[in-house]
Amino acid sequence: MKTAWIFPGQGSQVLGMGVDLLAIDSAKKTFNRAAEILGWSVVDICQNDEVKLANTRYTQPCLYVVESILVDLLKQQGLTPDVVAGHSLGEYVALCAAGVFDFETGLQLVKRRAELMGMASEGGMTALLGFDRSQLEAAIADTPDVVIANDNSAAQVVISGTAAGIATVVSQIKVKRAIPLNVSGAFHSPMMATAATEFGHLLAAIDFDDAQIPVLSNVSPIATTKGSKLKEHLNSQITGSVRWREISLQLPELGIQQAIEVGPGKVLGGLIKRTCEGISVVQVGTRSDLESIL
Repeated sequence: MKTAWIFPGQGSQVLGMGVDLLAIDSAKKTFNRAAEILGWSVVDICQNDEVKLANTRYTQPCLYVVESILVDLLKQQGLTPDVVAGHSLGEYVALCAAGVFDFETGLQLVKRRAELMGMASEGGMTALLGFDRSQLEAAIADTPDVVIANDNSAAQVVISGTAAGIATVVSQIKVKRAIPLNVSGAFHSPMMATAATEFGHLLAAIDFDDAQIPVLSNVSPIATTKGSKLKEHLNSQITGSVRWREISLQLPELGIQQAIEVGPGKVLGGLIKRTCEGISVVQVGTRSDLESIL
């Protein structure tokens, strides 16, 4: 059976995630290594601090570490995917899982990304559920400073931009629900250009190996193993749209029959189920999930 491993991003975090993995020696070593790199404990925050866990500076490294540990544990059992993809922050786990860079390099990148995104203070994001896509696209085309940041499924997108621009778009379309997101800035939009430029300086110094497993990137959802291409795609991600709907549609084209969501929550699996009816979805976010998949 051909399998995709998919990795959730910010918003999927939950208090207590990863704590049950501490009983596994290799996981404990990875948590300790992460603390050395970050200067703070992922375990302490995941276990005790819901406020910090919701703060971008901490959320992103915590998710990267927990999901990377789950990847290692799956691989230790002899499992390997046929393709990988991650939503926003999750793309870093996908690249690490595919052998493009090692855990430590990925965590350094995620640490800096989280710091830069956490400093964003302009604009916002709003999730839209149930809308006419052509109407939405027309409204965005007519409104400066608003883009589709996350194209999650046919019925769910997130728009990003100035508060005034978002309000204008929402007022011009028929939508079942418009939900403002609790974020500090207009992520995945041109308003993040300063952060993207700063992050690009760090990224330029990092070597990307060719992937051992094909990767579907957020900004270019065509599977590739070429390290230079994957680096180029990641460099565009902070200001670019997460094209998850198109990633989902690629899975059956690649012959994928099962998607394993590696990390907390069930959001990505739910999106794939709604987009690709023939693909089964399995959740691996806890130690018991790991045991049940074997």
